[in-house]
Amino acid sequence: MTPTPAPRARSGPLADRLFGLAAKGAAIFTLGLLLAILTSLTISAWPAIAKYGLGFLTSTAWDPVQEEFGGLVMIYGTLATSIIALLIAVPVSFGIALFLTELSPSWLKRPLGTAIELLAAIPSIVYGMWGLLVFGPVLAEYVQTPLQAAFTGVPYLGAFVSGPPVGIGILSAGIILAIMIIPFISAVMRDVFEVTPPMLKESAYGLGATTWEVVYKIVLPFTKTGVIGGIMLGLGRAIGETMAVTFVIGNFNQLDSLSLFQAANSITSALANEFAEAGEGLHQAALMYLGLVLFFITFVILSLSKLLLAQLRKGEGAKS
Repeated sequence: MTPTPAPRARSGPLADRLFGLAAKGAAIFTLGLLLAILTSLTISAWPAIAKYGLGFLTSTAWDPVQEEFGGLVMIYGTLATSIIALLIAVPVSFGIALFLTELSPSWLKRPLGTAIELLAAIPSIVYGMWGLLVFGPVLAEYVQTPLQAAFTGVPYLGAFVSGPPVGIGILSAGIILAIMIIPFISAVMRDVFEVTPPMLKESAYGLGATTWEVVYKIVLPFTKTGVIGGIMLGLGRAIGETMAVTFVIGNFNQLDSLSLFQAANSITSALANEFAEAGEGLHQAALMYLGLVLFFITFVILSLSKLLLAQLRKGEGAKS
C-alpha cells in the first residue's frame, strides 16, 4: 500500500506579511523612481524653463550659437510621425489579428503568427538603415514624384506633397514606425481576440451572423480594454523610437511647410543627435526640456486612454 504523502506545511503569517511588504515596497520603489526621473528632468531643464517658459513649446527657433531654442519643430515631428504610424498600423494590425483568429486555416496560424512576431525582434537601427537606403528611394520615385506631378498647383493638396523628392521626411518616418509597431499591436489584438468565449461567437454564428458582425458586435465589445491597451503600447513604442526615426526623418530643425514629405525632426532624434555634443548651459537645458515635454506627452496620452476606457465601461449596458 502506497503511503499517503505528508501534507505540505502552510506558510505562516510572518511569510505572508513579508510577501505583502515586498510587494508594497516594489510598488513604492516604482513610484519613487518615476518621481525621481521627473524631478531630475525638471532640475536639469530649469534654466531653459526659466528663460523661455511655455513659449518654448510654440517657438520654431533652434540656434545653439545664438542660444535661441524652441521645441515646436520637434514636438510637431514627434506627434505627426506617431499619428501617421497609428493610422497605418491599427487597421493593418486589426486585419492581421482578425485573420489569425477567425479566418486563417489552422496550419497557417502558427507560422504566420511567428513570422509577424519576428518583426518585433529586428533592431530599430536595421529598420532605419533599410528605410534610408531602400524604402526612401522607392517612396521618392514611386509615391512622391507621381503625387507631386498630379497635385502640383492644386490648393492645399499641393502643399501636402511638396518638397524635394529624396524619400526622407515625416511620411517616411511614420511608415517605418508603423512597420515597427504592427507586431506589437497585432500580437496584443490576437491574444485578446482569442480569450473571447467560444460559446458567444458560436451562438452568434448560429443565429446567422457574418464574421464581421461577430467581430464587431461580440469580439470587440468583449475585448475593447485589451485592444485599446495594445494600441497604446504601439503608440508608446512609436513616440519613444529613436534610431529608426533619426535615419529617415531628415533631422531638419525648421518648419517650412506642412508637407508630408518635408524633412523635420523629432524629440528623440534631436536628443540622440545633439546631447553628446551639447555644452553645459542653455543648449543642454533645452534638450532636457525636450525630454520633459516627451515625458508629459506620454503621460497625457496614458491619461486620455484611461479616460476613454472609463467612458467605455460607463456605457456598458446602456443599450438593452
